[in-house]
Amino acid sequence: MAEAEPGLVAQLLGRAAYEFSTLRSSSMLPTYLHLIVSALFPIYAGAHASLSRPSSAAKPTKKKRTTDGLTAHDDDDDDDEPEQHVMEGLSPKDALLMPLFAGTALASLYFLLKWMKDPALLNKILNAYFAIFGVFSVSRLITDALDAGHSIIFPQRYALNGALYHIDDKEEKALPVAGDTKDKQPILSPFPGFLARIPLSAGARQFLWNDRAMPGNKWTLRVYLHRMGADKFKVGPHGIVGVLIGLSTVLYFNLVDKPWYLTNLLGFGFSYGALQLMSPTTFTTGSMILSALFFYDIYFVFYTPMMVTVAKSLDVPIKLMFPRPGPADSPSAPPSHAMLGLGDVVLPGIMIGLALRFDLYLFYLRRQKRVPAMTTSEVDTVEKPQYFSLAGRWTDYFWTHSLTGRPLWIAPKEQAKLETPFTFPKTYFKASLVGYVAGLLATLGVMMVWNHAQPALLYLVPGVLGSLWLTALARGELSLMWSYTEEVEEEDENKNKADGNKDGSADKASSNNTSSQLNAARSEPEDDRTRQTQQVGARRSDREVFSFSITAPWQLKQTPSSPIMSKDGQKPDESHRLSGEKHNWAPTKVVGQVPDAEPTGKRVRLN
Repeated sequence: MAEAEPGLVAQLLGRAAYEFSTLRSSSMLPTYLHLIVSALFPIYAGAHASLSRPSSAAKPTKKKRTTDGLTAHDDDDDDDEPEQHVMEGLSPKDALLMPLFAGTALASLYFLLKWMKDPALLNKILNAYFAIFGVFSVSRLITDALDAGHSIIFPQRYALNGALYHIDDKEEKALPVAGDTKDKQPILSPFPGFLARIPLSAGARQFLWNDRAMPGNKWTLRVYLHRMGADKFKVGPHGIVGVLIGLSTVLYFNLVDKPWYLTNLLGFGFSYGALQLMSPTTFTTGSMILSALFFYDIYFVFYTPMMVTVAKSLDVPIKLMFPRPGPADSPSAPPSHAMLGLGDVVLPGIMIGLALRFDLYLFYLRRQKRVPAMTTSEVDTVEKPQYFSLAGRWTDYFWTHSLTGRPLWIAPKEQAKLETPFTFPKTYFKASLVGYVAGLLATLGVMMVWNHAQPALLYLVPGVLGSLWLTALARGELSLMWSYTEEVEEEDENKNKADGNKDGSADKASSNNTSSQLNAARSEPEDDRTRQTQQVGARRSDREVFSFSITAPWQLKQTPSSPIMSKDGQKPDESHRLSGEKHNWAPTKVVGQVPDAEPTGKRVRLN
């Protein structure tokens, strides 16, 4: 009696086992592990870098303003405010236009390559185009990586001997604030945890405290161009290093050689920056965009040679490359490369980033408190919790928790609740990562079996979308996920503006009150120097065409030498007030002033 043929499932399992054994014997396993880790790196980093205050958390309190209309804080305090990321929201209309634009661009490049026959000139043009964005994207990636590495060595909180210590940068010491604080003294070492036991000399300790504060010492660059606008940038030591590395990478890539690791570095930078700039705003919109690109990828890979031809012909950083060993029968053959397009990283990545921000939204949503109304005519109100930025907080978590997530300090539950949160549950984010990895594994498996290039989105889109929607269905949060949007904050602001326009009497009363305060402030005696500075500043703003200024992160020190007296014999001459330098300054004549009076705040240099 003849044996029965194995079923379809048995055949597939047997073929998978055979291909896996072949994979292990052919040394391709490290290449594919390299591909998976490299694809996850920009997605994980970019998703966390895109975090900002969700609509379920309370807005930060605005700075108080003085009677002269200026804030009561210095410009340096801007770094303490949580960063708000401005992301480009994708609409359902983009779900229809994005595949059309992508298909048109791909077809244009394909026919242009066929017409030119030699893609050298086209590669130079495209590389010059990508070089502009490459400098900024790589510098941003390197800067954030240096900040993360610095925060590992110098966290803001750590646990030691059952106590939780907070770093006081001004006093340059670590203070015990929670846990077993009995008989615990402040620690003078800048190192965290068990590293604080390393003996340090006074000079080394001061050097390390200065190094701890180094990333916060940022130079402020202000640029103004008439009718174009004004902007302010803050650049720290890590940012300067990032710009130098980004510029060096782009120059070497375009002028010397294009190794695979520089191609991947530029690809990491592009993906990392794109995940912080694009957002589908809703899960419905994101699902529509990925579904449309799902069919786009299938058509241009399976039914046309355009995708494969363009990817192999263009030597531009629009893909990730991974060297793989040559064939076993020809070990001297040059190694080939496995490729993964940046679209296969960024497009699923925007949904994974949205899932992480949705987890943060749920975290603060569950911490909201409902305040009952005082009377029957009123309605209950919802008190939103205060938002704490999680930037760099994962290093605090590393130094204060075990690998299993158990706190390393002993604190009662009431005290632990008052502690600023280190992290939050990432249920949907982890589920989407699992779906993404499963899609990558399916892509690599099918590519090995059929020995043909595969459209990665064919497997990544079902993996990511299926993991997200199935997780919401299993948790009973399908309607909450469906209604979630990142446009709530903008709509609330517009609503507040509309409500303010309706209440005209309140605005008028508030305006009158503000005007009376400003008039009262103007009526008070004011220092002549302050008034003259404001007058000169007003005249300069009317005539200013272009200006560029750099503000140092420290204050310029005055020399201890005796000041040079001015003509009236009472006040020191301002022309020699900076660092004892010899300047050739002359006063600016102002209309309506006494000729002998010298206005402050503005000088002109004599030739």
